[in-house]
Amino acid sequence: MDAQTCILTRRSVRQFTDQPVPHELLEDVVALAAYAPSWKNTQISRYLAIEDPAMRETIASEYCLAGANNPAIIRSAPLLVAQTFVKNRCGYERDGSFTTDREDGWQYYDCGIAAQTFCLAAHDLGLATVIMGVFDRKRLQEYLQVPEDQELMALIAVGYPAQVGGAPKRKGVDVLLSWK
Repeated sequence: MDAQTCILTRRSVRQFTDQPVPHELLEDVVALAAYAPSWKNTQISRYLAIEDPAMRETIASEYCLAGANNPAIIRSAPLLVAQTFVKNRCGYERDGSFTTDREDGWQYYDCGIAAQTFCLAAHDLGLATVIMGVFDRKRLQEYLQVPEDQELMALIAVGYPAQVGGAPKRKGVDVLLSWK
């Protein structure tokens, strides 16, 4: 698949088949996601694959915040990936000082780039994904036993799509682009 087709056809999918995701396929997705650009090539994103149905149910029932559709999505997906990042790397100089006034905010930017690269790679390899952020991060981080030098960033449901919808309306270039 060429890059434009991949970008134009990837969708956030919220309903999955029960077909398991082969470990080798997820490893291929992560290997491709490793090519996402990052601050000074720090490559801070890490991925925890959660296949265990009991763990996914616990996450859906105990760690998702009220009002979100995340529990239904997690229950539908055969695989849940927790994206974490190594703290205190992005935005820092070697002496520990911040490089810009964004301070450590670059870690979130890098995680976003890595998550989108992960999702595009998954789509290219025939998988569907949706990135989720509405959960009790601190409690879930503890439940998942995320190492102290890392922080939980996002959850990504992964699987084979049960259905794929059309693209939502997009803003035009005239709205998105300004020239000086």
